[in-house]
Amino acid sequence: MSPVIPIQAAASRGCADAPVLRERGQREVFCGLTGIIWLHRKIQDAFFLVVGSRTCAHLIQSAAGVMIFAEPRFATAIIDERDLAGLADCNEELDRVVTRLIERRPEIKLLFLVGSCPSEVIKLDLSRAASRLSGRFSPDVRVLNYSGSGIETTFTQGEDACLASLVPSLPASPEAAAPELMVVGALADVVEDQFARLFEQLGIGPVRFFPPRHANRLPPVGANTRFLLAQPFLADTALALEARGARRLAAPFPLGVEGTTAWLQAAATAFGVSATTFDAVTAPGRERAAAALARQRVQLEGKRIFFFPDSQLEIPLARFLSRELGMALAEVGTPYLHRAHMAEELALLPEGTVLSEGQHVENQLDRCRAARPDIVVCGLGLANPLEAEGLTTKWAIELVFTPIHGYEQAADLAELFSRPLVRRLRLAA
Repeated sequence: MSPVIPIQAAASRGCADAPVLRERGQREVFCGLTGIIWLHRKIQDAFFLVVGSRTCAHLIQSAAGVMIFAEPRFATAIIDERDLAGLADCNEELDRVVTRLIERRPEIKLLFLVGSCPSEVIKLDLSRAASRLSGRFSPDVRVLNYSGSGIETTFTQGEDACLASLVPSLPASPEAAAPELMVVGALADVVEDQFARLFEQLGIGPVRFFPPRHANRLPPVGANTRFLLAQPFLADTALALEARGARRLAAPFPLGVEGTTAWLQAAATAFGVSATTFDAVTAPGRERAAAALARQRVQLEGKRIFFFPDSQLEIPLARFLSRELGMALAEVGTPYLHRAHMAEELALLPEGTVLSEGQHVENQLDRCRAARPDIVVCGLGLANPLEAEGLTTKWAIELVFTPIHGYEQAADLAELFSRPLVRRLRLAA
């Protein structure tokens, strides 16, 4: 395996100031309701009630793969013709549904009313409904609301909207409290536990994770809070935390050996961890991950990849694939480019990388066909047509549903890209 380029050496190059092709046109993305699928697993005593149409219900049911006899912690309060015609009072109907839900599911401590395209079109004020219902059911149940509408957003922004709605509920840290670290972004429990152990070995603590696994364990926030973003799509959440006095630690995202090391280093520097301790704690994970990635590099080195804009994970993934696995970047598209949050990532991309922001699907399809990449990362709606044209694809949404952060998941992340290529070779044999 070729050595990873030191971040310090690459900082003066990259795409930090590179021009970006801004696309505006037809879009092919899921809506923010999709975020419920991983959020309801993360916050184990929360319930997500979508106020929407039967289409919303079918989307969530299909995405989650939930059987009809399961008891998931999400549901849809369906807006039907009577509601649209004004023959029923939507607020009375919603109160009735929520009351029945809480009576049936007394273990629920946090209820999100999730707006959708239909609820926003008919101007249903869910913020007022949440306030009214929270007053009625508190302190046993807190009721909040956020928008999962896909009219102007991409699907990962559902998590951003959810967490941003929770920030005002976070308890305030005492003014004289010692500095604390908060990790922001939903992570698989196994990944969260791995990071918690690493921070403990580094002597950094207490470390809080947001969102927490239980609604009664909301982390305190204040001027003593330093936070690391674990996901690149949390712009509104970061803004809300900063408004409460917290300070973001700038770092690449913890994907691959290089990204994970730099992400941990940002916390180590902020909390005064010595270089000797940092190297000793991270060395085993770095070495295991590097050895595992070397095997994946055989399949991926030199292969060209094209990213359609979908999840906002595209730029960190492109950095990982190009620098640690030797892939060539045909184009890196992202729905939204937050230059401040992506500054460290952009500095690590190869010079000359083609970057695009937003979507004009026809133009991007033309560029993709002309580039003839070895693999295309795109949404489900584009994958089958591109496969029919002879292109190998990877579903972007799978990269959000799968644990991919940290040292122990680095090889699993690489395999998500090598597996379609290997499958293609076997089918052609």
